[in-house]
Amino acid sequence: MIEFKDVTKYYGDLCALDHINLTIEKGQILGLLGPNGAGKTTSMRILTGYLNPTWGNITAKGLSIDRDLLKIKKMIGYLPESAPLYENMIVFDYLDYVAGMRNIAPDERLGHIERLADTCGLREVMHRPVHELSKGYKQRVGLAHAMMGDPEILVLDEPTTGLDPNQIVEIRDIIKQIGKEKTVILSTHILSEVEASCDRVVIIHQGRIVADGSTDELRESTESEYTVNLMLKDAPADDIRSELGNLQNVSGIDVSGSNGLSSVEITCRTDQDIRDLIYGRIKNKDWVLLEMTRDVKSLERIFGELTKGNPKL
Repeated sequence: MIEFKDVTKYYGDLCALDHINLTIEKGQILGLLGPNGAGKTTSMRILTGYLNPTWGNITAKGLSIDRDLLKIKKMIGYLPESAPLYENMIVFDYLDYVAGMRNIAPDERLGHIERLADTCGLREVMHRPVHELSKGYKQRVGLAHAMMGDPEILVLDEPTTGLDPNQIVEIRDIIKQIGKEKTVILSTHILSEVEASCDRVVIIHQGRIVADGSTDELRESTESEYTVNLMLKDAPADDIRSELGNLQNVSGIDVSGSNGLSSVEITCRTDQDIRDLIYGRIKNKDWVLLEMTRDVKSLERIFGELTKGNPKL
């Protein structure tokens, strides 16, 4: 549905986007993840027509931003990091004003506004001035603004910045509901947001895509080292070290415990799961295995590994 083709953007001598190629399918909730200054907002501003690329192009449903920008804009709802609200207006009046800007016929506006009030949870504040609303409700109004006119694509730039934990959960639930019907592109540097809301993750670092896939796929692609944790009963510590520490691809083993129980942490340096080999050794020694778990690499760790250093060197 959306395709970035070799999109590059310079601000003077600074390269903000460096030959970005990306295809986004209809109905996906895609998370653009990266540290501050990675190029997330620049990507969104080019897609929504606020910026021109230095070179490269973006297409949406076969339409090109360099030839059909107005048509593409009609397909997109955009919520920037700070929702552009008229704070002296009542919420209903503000949404009615937005509906007019979206060329929604007067006799259809009320229906649009009521549906958005239900979707975004705005019923109880529709007749309050925007400036009286909490940050969370202002973001909801901003979402309703972005969704006015029923756009096929929703672009959200850091939609939960500055919200408290309860408000973040509320906005996250709304986004997941919206994602059942629309293509959603969500930029953030909050890792939990990506895991909770997105079908697919694209990590950008210094203007380049350094990873692309689901969170499970990202873990698998970077899983070259992990730990296996064991709880054994009536197994001598020295025997554990000698029996399990010499397995191929085991780079370290730590054993501690008391009262006949041993806690074992095995560091494995391989992209293969060797728990079956570990279990075979334990079974041969006739030790009692009470617990075996493999640590799943967190998205925080993956993010750190992929965004440290300079990928352009």
